[in-house]
Amino acid sequence: MATSKKETVDLTVEQRLKKLYELQTMLSEIDRIKILRGELPLEVQDLEDEIEGMTHRVGKFTEDVENLKADIEAKQNKINTAQQAINQYNNQLHDVKNNREYDMLMKEIEYQTLEVELQNKRIGETQRAIESKQADIETTKQNLEERRADLDLKKSELNEIVSETKAEEEKLREKAKALECEIEPRLLTAFKRIRKNCRNGLGIVYVQRGACGGCFNKIPPQRQLDVRMRKKVIVCEYCGRILIDPELAGIQTEVPEEKPKRRTARAAKKK
Repeated sequence: MATSKKETVDLTVEQRLKKLYELQTMLSEIDRIKILRGELPLEVQDLEDEIEGMTHRVGKFTEDVENLKADIEAKQNKINTAQQAINQYNNQLHDVKNNREYDMLMKEIEYQTLEVELQNKRIGETQRAIESKQADIETTKQNLEERRADLDLKKSELNEIVSETKAEEEKLREKAKALECEIEPRLLTAFKRIRKNCRNGLGIVYVQRGACGGCFNKIPPQRQLDVRMRKKVIVCEYCGRILIDPELAGIQTEVPEEKPKRRTARAAKKK
C-alpha cells in the first residue's frame, strides 16, 4: 500500500534521505542490468535498420531492371518499325520513275538504317546497365544474408541476457515505484533531475574520506558536520549531488586509532 501524502510530508529529513538512498540503490542495480546488456540493443536496432535499407535497395534495383527491360522492348519496337520501313522503301525502288524519287527513297532507307543502328547501340548500353544492376542485386543479397545471420546471433544473445535478468529487473522496478510513493514529490523530482545530469546515474552519495562520493571534491568541515546532523538536505557545491553520511548509507567507518604521544626530551630528562 502506498504511503499517504500526509505521511510522506511528516517524514523527518533523515528518513527522507534514507528512503532516497534506498531508491538510488535499486536504480543503480537496474542500471547495472542495463550495462550487462551492453550495446546489444543498439546493435540489434542498427542491424534491423541496415537490413531494412538493404531490402529497400534490392527492391529499387529490381524495379530499375524491370524499367530497363521495358526500355529495351520499346527500342526493339522502334527497330522493327524502322526495318519494316526499310523493306517498304526497298520495294518502292522497283517502281521509281525518276532520279528524284530514287534519291528520296535512298535517303529514307539511309535514315531508317541509322535509326536501327542507333537503337541497337542504345540496347547494348541498356543491357550493360541491366548486368550492372543485377550484379548490385546479387552483392546486396549476399550482404543481406550476412547481416541477417548477424542479427539472429545478436538477438539470440540479447534474448538470453534478457531472460536471465528480466524477472530481477521487473522486481526492482516494482520496488522502486512503490518506494517513490513514500518520498516527497519535490525531493523526488530534484533527485531525478540530478541523477539524469550525472554520467554514472548517482543522484545521492555518501561522504568518503571528507570528499563527495560522486565527484570526489573535498567538502568543508562545517558542511560535513551539517551532513552528519541530518537536519537538512545538503548538496555538493561542485556536482550538485545530494550528500549523506556513510552511517546512513549503512557503511561502517573505521575510527582511527590514537597514536601514543611522543615523549619530549624535557619530559624524559625530568623523569
